[in-house]
Amino acid sequence: MPILSRNLLAAGSVRVEASTSAKRPDIPPVGILQIGDGNFLRGFADWMIEVANDAGVFNGQVTMAAARGPGAIPALRAQDGLFTVLMRGVQGGELVNSTKLITCVRELVDPSTEWLALLACAGTPSLRFLISNTTEAGIAYVDEPNPAESCPQSFPAKLTALLWERFVKLGGNPAAGLIVLPCELVEDNGSKLRHIVLQHAVAWGLPPVFVAWIEQHNHFLNTLVDRIVPGLPREADDVCAKLGYEDGMLVAAEPFHLWVIEGSQELAEEFPLHKAALNVIWTDDLKPYRSSKVRVLNGAHTAMAMAAFGAGLDSVKSVIDDAVLSKYLHSLMFQEIVPFVPRPEQERNQYAAAIMERFANPYIRHELLSIALNSVSKWQVRVLPTIKDYAREHGRAPKLLSFSLAALLDFYHGSRNAAGEYQGLRDGQPYAIKDNADAINAFDKAWHGWIAGEDVSERVRGILADARLWSEDLTAIPLLSDQVATALNRIKAVGSRAAIAELLD
Repeated sequence: MPILSRNLLAAGSVRVEASTSAKRPDIPPVGILQIGDGNFLRGFADWMIEVANDAGVFNGQVTMAAARGPGAIPALRAQDGLFTVLMRGVQGGELVNSTKLITCVRELVDPSTEWLALLACAGTPSLRFLISNTTEAGIAYVDEPNPAESCPQSFPAKLTALLWERFVKLGGNPAAGLIVLPCELVEDNGSKLRHIVLQHAVAWGLPPVFVAWIEQHNHFLNTLVDRIVPGLPREADDVCAKLGYEDGMLVAAEPFHLWVIEGSQELAEEFPLHKAALNVIWTDDLKPYRSSKVRVLNGAHTAMAMAAFGAGLDSVKSVIDDAVLSKYLHSLMFQEIVPFVPRPEQERNQYAAAIMERFANPYIRHELLSIALNSVSKWQVRVLPTIKDYAREHGRAPKLLSFSLAALLDFYHGSRNAAGEYQGLRDGQPYAIKDNADAINAFDKAWHGWIAGEDVSERVRGILADARLWSEDLTAIPLLSDQVATALNRIKAVGSRAAIAELLD
């Protein structure tokens, strides 16, 4: 099969309906800089931009930059930025099985080796939007010097340098300000990103007129995103055979999608995805949407992923199909998470039931190891608030969500291999433990010297008291440390599956 490329499109070997916007001279191209090249943004934001372009309500042209390292950029570059989104599942009782070729990605940049190219993009007058997804850990202040002509390490520092370049190149033009749409699952993500960017600007001694330009003419919008995008399906070869071309960057996604943006109607008109029949909601209050999504969907994902992986399972669908783990998931969802979602009882129960249906999507293989990526910050954002609410009402931490923390500590019990990579073992087979360096180092140190059969209570108290991991001392939550230690001792003694079964009895 031929490899997907724009030459293949030009030759007519791949049939793609022409974008309606291309026939509309009244819709000029709009520049979008995307920091993040992973499955999620490609199957979510890029897909939406393509849909809006085809509907004739937008003409977005994306420059995609890797969040760290080269990422997917070399593979995408081999396909001229083209890739296919495969949508499968049940929506409104109807089976959905469709593909859409994404053509809106026009430029690809690896900032680690092509920083000057990214700076050039920042100075382009047509650039109006910046979209990011650098994981929850990406929106954090990292003290680093003004980078001059080298690529900064952290995402907020990169953004500060890009805005400075834009300010200088375009003479501080008020109209040159950007609309920033962070997709990281962090509460008030836009506001926090703005604060850190301003912190960098001051720390680097950049002029007050630049700080004022950031504050007055750039819009850092709080957002909420929701779509399960597990990535390349196992049957990718069969899908490509039907499409007639080889696409190594094919990404699978569920039909459901939601993008809630806290911003004015004026800004909504500039980014009119909602006019393409997409589930994009502009609002002046994001909090009710965020609480439901982060606690129910993401919270359930994080609370069950490492427990299920420890029990020998590999995907969300396998959890639904497993008698013990599905009972664990259902119980923690409806007994410990849902009651603390700030929505009417009927609404929150219906939302949770819909989430369970999405978990059972037979076409989506969402790997538990993918969900487990950067789990320390995820658990802090997605699960900890529910535990604290539960403890305030009941005087103690909830037992099933406490078990989820024990499963996290067990999952992060690893050692470094010959290459220096931190790995855990499941049934004698290694698996990668991926998180930021501080978290990995903390767990490496915390588990050092462990001996089989050892009571882990002291280790648990030490880890939970480490505010560098959780931003607070978790031992202050009533009975959390005791319940986590009890659960972890049982996991070490009988295994995750048996420990869960005991907990549910």
